[in-house]
Amino acid sequence: MNNRHEDERSDIQVEGWVCPLPLRDYPNIVMGHGGGGKLSSDLVEHIFKPLFDNPILNELGDQAVLEINGLKLAFTTDSFTVSPLFFPGGDIGSLAVHGTVNDLAVSGAKPLFMSAGYILEEGLPIDTLGQVAASMANAARAAGVQIVTGDTKVVEKGHGDGVYINTTGIGVIPPGVHISARNARPGDVILVSGPIGEHGIAILSVREGLTFETELQSDSAPLHDLVATMLDVTTDIHCMRDPTRGGVAATLNEFARASHVGIEVDEAAVPIPPAVAAACEMLGLDPFYVANEGKLVAVVPPEVADPLLEAMRSHPRGQEATLIGRVTDEHPGVVVARTVLGGSRVVDTLVGEQLPRIC
Repeated sequence: MNNRHEDERSDIQVEGWVCPLPLRDYPNIVMGHGGGGKLSSDLVEHIFKPLFDNPILNELGDQAVLEINGLKLAFTTDSFTVSPLFFPGGDIGSLAVHGTVNDLAVSGAKPLFMSAGYILEEGLPIDTLGQVAASMANAARAAGVQIVTGDTKVVEKGHGDGVYINTTGIGVIPPGVHISARNARPGDVILVSGPIGEHGIAILSVREGLTFETELQSDSAPLHDLVATMLDVTTDIHCMRDPTRGGVAATLNEFARASHVGIEVDEAAVPIPPAVAAACEMLGLDPFYVANEGKLVAVVPPEVADPLLEAMRSHPRGQEATLIGRVTDEHPGVVVARTVLGGSRVVDTLVGEQLPRIC
């Protein structure tokens, strides 16, 4: 018996598997491993990256950038497990399109094609599936993207949550565009396309039955047209991300660490809707860490900031775009927020996530 088990274990290829010291406190998967924070990073750095090792993957972008016969392609994949399936401002179907389109768009790519893989739970009403699929189809048409392939699987009742959707996306990156989390330089400035935290708090409001004087809706929306407007002004955009899981904080930390620079943010300059601020204060959340699904953060040279802001504000998705901070050669790899009281605080990456199952 022991010999058989030893033979089975000998078939497992562990070359390149980094000794997972940060994972030792978590011998089993917990919800935080899917939250986009330090636990997610541990899985990538200590299991997936060393085992799947290749130069394209090692860039660790929201998308892979592929060069084929002189054509530069962006290729991304994502999975959507949001709960509830329908929320103010969207649903899992439109969210799957917007999330995929935006991961392509922040590389500068024009999104073209998508796949749609549905994992359905036994007992799901057909009408519910029809609503989700119709919403996905409408969102894809509005974004100018074709869903060209897909798959459907069904799991037993109690082994899913109605609908999960997995997507891939392919787009074309124009010549001269080289956007990467590694490109931030001291002196660069940081732009955000609009108010943050709306998606995560809209999801939470449905889950917890919270009500506000002003109805809060998810900001779920495609960003490719806004990015195209920005690229019409300049291709000199160094970094760009849509701050989904982990919020603006996770995105800025990614830039700081990948580029080995420091980042300083003016807290008072970050646009936070009153309802988001009120909900975060009531629940003890930090809006910097709340997910967004229709915003982008860009790092650009200071000389192009004003024309970019003007162009962004002329677009429906960027009307409240603003400059929120700068890149510095001090404290490399660390994000610092200057508070309204004149002090400062470190804005680190969370271990897990404040709000799970929001995308």
